[in-house]
Amino acid sequence: MILSTLRGLVISIAVISVASLTIAQRPNPNPEQQPRKVRPEPKKAYVDWLENVKLIMTDAEKDAWSKLKTDEEREQFIPIFWGSRDPDPDTEENEFKDQFYERTAYANEHFSSGKAGRLTDRGRIYIKFGKPDEIESHPAGGSYERSANEGGGSTSTYPFEKWFYRNIPNVGSGIEIEFVDPSGTGEYRIARNPNEKDALLYTGGGPTIAEMMGFETRADRITNGTGFGLANYVRAQDSPFEVMDRIARLEQVQPLERNSTGTITGSPKVEENPLNFDYQLNFFRQTDNRVFVVLTLQTENNQLSFVDQGGLQMARINILGRLITVADRSAGKFEDTVVTTATVEELSTAVNRKSAYAKTFILAPGRYRADLMVRDVNSGATGTQQVGFEVPTYSSEKLSASSVVLAAKLEDLKDTVAGSPFVIGTTKVVPNLAGVYRKGQPVGIYLQVYNAAIDQTTLRPAVDVEYVLLKEGKELQKQIEDWREINDAGQRLTLRRLIDTQRLSPGKYEIQVRIHDQITSQSLAKAVGFTIEQ
Repeated sequence: MILSTLRGLVISIAVISVASLTIAQRPNPNPEQQPRKVRPEPKKAYVDWLENVKLIMTDAEKDAWSKLKTDEEREQFIPIFWGSRDPDPDTEENEFKDQFYERTAYANEHFSSGKAGRLTDRGRIYIKFGKPDEIESHPAGGSYERSANEGGGSTSTYPFEKWFYRNIPNVGSGIEIEFVDPSGTGEYRIARNPNEKDALLYTGGGPTIAEMMGFETRADRITNGTGFGLANYVRAQDSPFEVMDRIARLEQVQPLERNSTGTITGSPKVEENPLNFDYQLNFFRQTDNRVFVVLTLQTENNQLSFVDQGGLQMARINILGRLITVADRSAGKFEDTVVTTATVEELSTAVNRKSAYAKTFILAPGRYRADLMVRDVNSGATGTQQVGFEVPTYSSEKLSASSVVLAAKLEDLKDTVAGSPFVIGTTKVVPNLAGVYRKGQPVGIYLQVYNAAIDQTTLRPAVDVEYVLLKEGKELQKQIEDWREINDAGQRLTLRRLIDTQRLSPGKYEIQVRIHDQITSQSLAKAVGFTIEQ
């Protein structure tokens, strides 16, 4: 028993000795001898790229960039960054990227002042939002007559500029930005209030009209100018709180949302006074696999804002659109401006009329989507619609017809240049989208017939065409097409007809165009409804 105990004690001492020896032989870690974890610095090209695009980078993108460890990862990041902003991924060009670098180059050339122009207040605003709609420039400062909202009266100013944007997406409409250079070095900075440009504010000169009349003191204006005094402003947009909010929105990075036209300057806000508009799509065969698609947009003039332009009252609307295939690929896009003018005497009548716009595309048969936006340039009111439609297939052998256009105006134009607005073939066709006519106003009907047979003895279409007027299903009158004046080829017959409404009572009507081919015995009918008002 004693012997076993001694043997166990000897083994335990041996184990402890071996463990102690192992610990004694293990070297103490020396921090100075440990390898350092060094993060490789990006190449200068990537540093410069980051500095250039920080202005339009989102917080999420900045965070993602900061976590990139290698230049290979950064190289992969850059195409993704620009690709997310590409308004039309179906093309090789990236319009947003090209526009960004063009604006940056312009800012560096025109707004530099001891630092790169892209870093100045004017440069940053220009790069983000583009050229202003209007600029009021006072590069030398000097004598200045204040406007009524600035208090009136004469003073002397530092160099300053006023930029005006009719609309900035995600910021607002009617945006006025003032830049002041109090040092005379070319360093223009965004002004928080209109007094910042007043060179005589603290010297006792240049009183406002209210100060001259004793209604307020200069001390009030100075205190108000800091934003801490009572609000001494005329326009709501000059409120210190409105100014601070507007500047904060200008400084925000625009969201990466493609709007209805594919641009990436942020999705346009639809104002509280949305602009309503009607649309119509009509289809006309060009070849077996190509179709003329005529898009017509129409707005009520009483929705538009008219402003005086050189003695004329003028309303201006911007129309933007994009066509998308079912595969979500671009099939076309457009941007145009429609201007409506009237004299002061004509304005009361003009506001009760309509403004119309037409655009023609050539598309293959199939399904499409049209993203449309109409904006009143003067008020900023905006309307958007997404329209799905199908371009029909026209057989090269079967009797067929185009869309029936209910027209407000039909005019034969033999020498008209193809592609002119509202011109189809040699006829000017102005659609009546509402389908409403006053009593006595003629109702225009336009359509085309394809693959009609020709009588070889008379060389005229062997086709019977009837225009039948109906009300509540009852036939009221019938007119027959006379082919003696026909100039069209057999592959395409143009039907134009004006329906007299002098004897029609107010109400809803329908016109049926019945077509019968005498040789092939094929028949078809097209119908369209309209309303007569007193």
